[in-house]
Amino acid sequence: MYIVKPKLSKILKERDITQTKLSEMTGVPQSAISRFDTNKQHMDTHLVSISKALNLTIEELFEVEKDNTKKDGAQ
Repeated sequence: MYIVKPKLSKILKERDITQTKLSEMTGVPQSAISRFDTNKQHMDTHLVSISKALNLTIEELFEVEKDNTKKDGAQ
């Protein structure tokens, strides 16, 4: 199992890009960009547009960690 955490806010801060500017670059509504790091689901078209505008892979928009905790009954 994996833990997947969006990191768009961190990327935008590092690149000094506002959500409004990214919205202009991508055509993705600013409100959707604002919710990106809190949503559990993301529209595929938004992911593609954002990754292309930032010259990143879709995978680079997220932190992926292996979840080493075992659940009851898990092996």
